[in-house]
Amino acid sequence: MSAPTPPSSPRVRNARGSLVVAIDGPAASGKSSTAQWVAQRLGFRHVDSGALYRAATAVAIARAGEEFDEPTVLAGLDEISLRPAQQSFTPTWRRGEMEELIRAPEVTRHVSRVAQMDGVRQWVNAHVRMAAEGCDVVVDGRDIGTVVFPDADLKVFLIADPWERARRRLTQRHGRGPTDAEIADETERLVQRDARDATQTVQAKDAILIDTTYLTQAEQVERIVSLAGVFRGIGPVNGSEPRS
Repeated sequence: MSAPTPPSSPRVRNARGSLVVAIDGPAASGKSSTAQWVAQRLGFRHVDSGALYRAATAVAIARAGEEFDEPTVLAGLDEISLRPAQQSFTPTWRRGEMEELIRAPEVTRHVSRVAQMDGVRQWVNAHVRMAAEGCDVVVDGRDIGTVVFPDADLKVFLIADPWERARRRLTQRHGRGPTDAEIADETERLVQRDARDATQTVQAKDAILIDTTYLTQAEQVERIVSLAGVFRGIGPVNGSEPRS
């Protein structure tokens, strides 16, 4: 079944030529995977701004190891581009694909620090805005509803209990149910990251809050797709799960 043509939104299309669904929330709240699935349901492209922050971090580590400084990060940004794929935008490096590289543990350890650098934030935000020009998108990540797209058609802010976020992250990472001790350690790391990210992970005043602690991912997606229909008359395309 082909995607329906979204209705025109003069306020947004005149400024940007596209429709935007913005999804924000703290680390491990499921923003990226949920946004990917929502994009598929709506027939939009998915833009994961967090992947760009990870790309910047990965390149800095490749250039100078884990003791990199801010000038090293900024110098590596010119080596990264955001390439449109069939249903998403993917960061690429001059040396090739980055998908596995940006998920490395050392990148996860340092990405929060990189994301606090003003120059990196400006670079990421500019690339995300360019991706939305003339293309209907579901965008997730930092500052999305407050700084990058303050006039987005629909803004959603996902939250969940830190313990549940830690459990989900470890399950995804290891492919098994984690122990309570593992969850406790990961919960502590997430709480510390929440504190570091507090100035960037802020709910927009007009964003709709969704607590996903007791929701399945399918239920999260269904709520956002339904909200999109209410806001802009956009209906679901299909019920398929996101591609791996």
